[in-house]
This record gives sequence, structure tokens and C-alpha cells, in this order.
Amino acid sequence: MKKVFAIIALMGVFTFGMTQSVYAQDEVDSAATEQVDSAAVDSAAAAAAAVEEEPVATVEEAGMYKQIKTKFIEGSAGFMALVAIALVLGLAFCIERIIYLSLSDVNVKKMIEGVESKVEAGDIEGAKDIARNTRGPIASIFYQGLTRIDEGIDSVEKSAVAYGAVQASNLEKGCSWITLFIGMAPSLGFLGTVIGMVQAFDDIQKAGDISPTVVAGGMKVALLTTLFGIIVALVLQVFYNYVLSKIESLTALMEDSTISLLDICTKYNVKKNK
Repeated sequence: MKKVFAIIALMGVFTFGMTQSVYAQDEVDSAATEQVDSAAVDSAAAAAAAVEEEPVATVEEAGMYKQIKTKFIEGSAGFMALVAIALVLGLAFCIERIIYLSLSDVNVKKMIEGVESKVEAGDIEGAKDIARNTRGPIASIFYQGLTRIDEGIDSVEKSAVAYGAVQASNLEKGCSWITLFIGMAPSLGFLGTVIGMVQAFDDIQKAGDISPTVVAGGMKVALLTTLFGIIVALVLQVFYNYVLSKIESLTALMEDSTISLLDICTKYNVKKNK
């Protein structure tokens, strides 16, 4: 699990490098465009005619990618990289939690039936083996309870409650980092808004004029950083809510399973004392 998270987290580092490459590539493209002569124009016209024969969807996808790249660079590639890294790291934590919670969600009903049949037959070690060989927090709670089945129902209950709290804490592990990036993304966007406004006033001071052309650059940076920050926060919020729903579902299942464990242990002790 840690390896999966590490691989995804490295994407954040690569994102920063990619933004610098995109920025450099944009400058190279601009320089090459200025050197186009009449012969290149003719070849471009021929290429345009060939492009018209391609599917419309391909052209639209290329145009959308170009627009996103352009807006990303216009919002200051170096600063926008921070927002992109927040997105990648936030998604890394979300994916890690989703994988962990998905692996924890097992066929609890089948496990409980197997444990109950073993306990009724007096095979406590067999019941422990079933719990031990089943992954997930519920199986761990069952194993801890079964180890104290001969000590009485009170001991089993205390063990199940105490270990259940530990397992519930493990389910929520890493969620605080997701909330951090959800709050950080729009904050970085608002910081970009302030920087853009400062840039706009600097341009006004240098030009000695307050025309829309002078302040357009700073205002564009301000709006684009805010836009991307809000989008990142919304994306992470969707994943975070899904993670919370999985945690709530598993927590409720843990509570129901604990009651089943207590019933099994109670029947065993009653039968044993007869």
C-alpha cells in the first residue's frame, strides 16, 4: 500500500517538471511561428486541408488540450504548478484510502457463518483460523474476541470494543491530509488572486495609465488561479465524500458484527456451563 502511495505521490514531482517543460515548449513554438515564410504557409494550408478530413472529435480534443495548456501557462506556470501538485497529492491519499477500504470490505456474512459453525462444534482454534485468514478490520475484531472467549462475555466485549476503536482509527488514517489539500487548493487560488492584483497595480504604476489593456494581464492571472484552485478543491471533495461513505459503511458493519460476535460467545458459554 505504501508503494502505491509513493508511486502516485511521485507524480506530483513530475507535474512540476512537466509544467516547466510545457512553458519552455510554448516559448519554442512562439519563436518558430515568427520564422514561418511563404513556403511554410503553403504547406500549412495543405496540412489544414488534410486536418479537415480527420474526425471532428480529434480536432476538438486537440483544441481543448491546447486551451487548457494555454490557460495554465497564462495563470503563471510556476505558481499553477503548486495547485497541480496539491491535486496530485490529494488524489494520491484518496486513491490509497479507496484501495485500503475496498480491500477491507469482505464477505462478512460468510465469515460469521464459518466462525459460528466452528464455535458451535467446539473448535475454537478453527474459528480463530477463519478470522486470522480473513482480511479486514472485522476479522481482526473477531480474532481478538475469540482469544478471550473462555474468559467470559465481559472480557470479550471489552476486547472487541477496544480493538474496534483501533480499527476505526485505521480506517480514517490519512483523511486529515485529504482535507488539508481540499482547503489548500482554493487558498492557493486566492493567493494567486492577490498576486495577480498586485501585478495589475504594478503594471498601472509603470504605464501611468489605468486602461483595460494595462490591467488585463494581472486580472487574468488572478482569475485563472482562482478557477483552477476551486476546480481542484471540487474534485478532491468528491473523492473525499466517497471515502467517508465507505468508512461509515464499514464502521456500521463493524458494530453489527461485534453484536454477532457477542451472541456467538454467549451461546458458547451457555453451552459450556451446562
